Amino acid sequence: MMDSKLPGTSTTIFTVMSKLAAECGSINLGQGFPGFKMDDHLIDLVADFMRKGFNQYAPMPGIAPLRNVLSDKIFSQYGHRYHPETEITITAGGTQALFTAITALVHQDDEVILFSPAYDCYAPAVEVNGGKCVWVELQRPDYRVNWDHVRKLMNHKTRMIIINTPHNPSGSVFHHDDMKELEKITRGTDIIVLSDEVYEHIVFDGIDHQSVVRYQELIDRSMVVYSFGKTFHATGWKMGYVWGPEHLMKEFRKVHQYNVFSCNTPVQYALAEYMNDSSTYTGLPLFYQKKRDLFLRLISGSRFTVVPASGTYFQLLGYENISSLKDTDFAIELTKDKKITGIPCSVFYPDHTDHKVLRFCFAKEDDELVKAAEILKNV
Repeated sequence: MMDSKLPGTSTTIFTVMSKLAAECGSINLGQGFPGFKMDDHLIDLVADFMRKGFNQYAPMPGIAPLRNVLSDKIFSQYGHRYHPETEITITAGGTQALFTAITALVHQDDEVILFSPAYDCYAPAVEVNGGKCVWVELQRPDYRVNWDHVRKLMNHKTRMIIINTPHNPSGSVFHHDDMKELEKITRGTDIIVLSDEVYEHIVFDGIDHQSVVRYQELIDRSMVVYSFGKTFHATGWKMGYVWGPEHLMKEFRKVHQYNVFSCNTPVQYALAEYMNDSSTYTGLPLFYQKKRDLFLRLISGSRFTVVPASGTYFQLLGYENISSLKDTDFAIELTKDKKITGIPCSVFYPDHTDHKVLRFCFAKEDDELVKAAEILKNV
């Protein structure tokens, strides 16, 4: 019998819970995808470029017009200019970008520091490439990093630190002090920072997204991953991008050219034209904050405990005052009996730590949020 490279891996919780939600006729606030239409103008642009014949392979790193637009966008937002020819690559979604970066840069027996709870694609990518995951649990209730603990875990085998801000699943964000600490602990080392910033535009309450690109000492050691799908409500397109200094991007592209080569051509041309208007993404914080605030207002007075999300389109709800069930069992009970589906947060921990917390996605139409909140208020 063949040995598995990922023996502990099974079907993801998102697939399991979404399947159960469909079978039970439950309102699905589990899997993280928008429940509303994207901009018709962007759809029309894709169709136009298809009709114009832009349907063959794009260049391996992505079409030049899109990389140029992204270079300008990064500079206007964060004050650093990435070279579009050598430091920006278009990818088949954020997950592919993360997997490719890890595959290109993590070697056998390298150690990679990760923060739990963590999005579930990081650890398998490290393990399948022969790396070792070194876990640091974020400190509740606001899911902050204990940087002194991180420092104690670092050694000559530490190859990479993976960060995620805004953070899935907690909805927390890194602060300026976090980035300065990250700068400090990596100074004088060869450690690479892989920064998952796919929710960069979904931040609330006037908070500035703290990208590693704001910090000169981090720029030279960091690969940064973004998602068009998260930004433009088109997760099914699986389109993203990554930027990083030339010496790291050179290694990234060595792998990228063989596991994807290039990405959807007409979508790239459409995005390049669409993003010339910066209002297509600068309005996202207010748009999603209205969704978050509506959801929180609607569940006010429920028995769930809440720390309002600072970013992403996820809100954690604690149920410690409601049930003593394991979070996986409670999520199933809610789906079957109450017809509302969330994701149990224990699945985001390597040891399945259960803090009696579920994750709910509020990137839905308002009427669906109203129906979902009515159920939650009566749990």
